[in-house]
Amino acid sequence: MMSQNTGKVVVMHGFTQEEAVAAMRAIKAALQVQNEVAFAMSTETNLAWKLSDLVEHVLEEHEFMTQPK
Repeated sequence: MMSQNTGKVVVMHGFTQEEAVAAMRAIKAALQVQNEVAFAMSTETNLAWKLSDLVEHVLEEHEFMTQPK
């Protein structure tokens, strides 16, 4: 398991899909990064999670999705 202190995560709540995409693009542009930030939207399920659990889960998924194939 990945340490919850490794990586950068942005969790969004209440955004439309278009707003979320715009926010993700703006954050990536402002930080001048491509895949170094993981993003997540709140869901009915993950709203009940501890933040540390959500961050760990998002970072694990991000690592899997961004590793070279």
